[in-house]
Amino acid sequence: MISKNNKLTALALPVAAACALLTGCATQTAPLYQWDGYQPQVYEYFKGQKGAAEQIAALEASREKTLAQNKALPPGFRAHLGMLYASVGKGAEARQQLTEEKERFPESSAYMDFLLSKLQ
Repeated sequence: MISKNNKLTALALPVAAACALLTGCATQTAPLYQWDGYQPQVYEYFKGQKGAAEQIAALEASREKTLAQNKALPPGFRAHLGMLYASVGKGAEARQQLTEEKERFPESSAYMDFLLSKLQ
């Protein structure tokens, strides 16, 4: 007759093996978007610590770095940059950024259309 401890041992071995196999199959995925530089700029914008021109320069540098690494800009990046351009009177650049945001993230179309209508 098989004792209770032997039954548990016999059951634990396949369970442990299955857990080990499943853990070995887990993969690390890269982040979908490159957030580096964007979130601190938005935070500084709301705190009012930097002027629009400084923020535009920082976001442009962050954009160049991200695109050079063949990574994707996060949602809102282009919209924020577009709003900064609009605040310094660069309507063409603002329009370009807002249009790109709308193309990359169609779910933002209604809001981007609203912002684009305010540029005219």
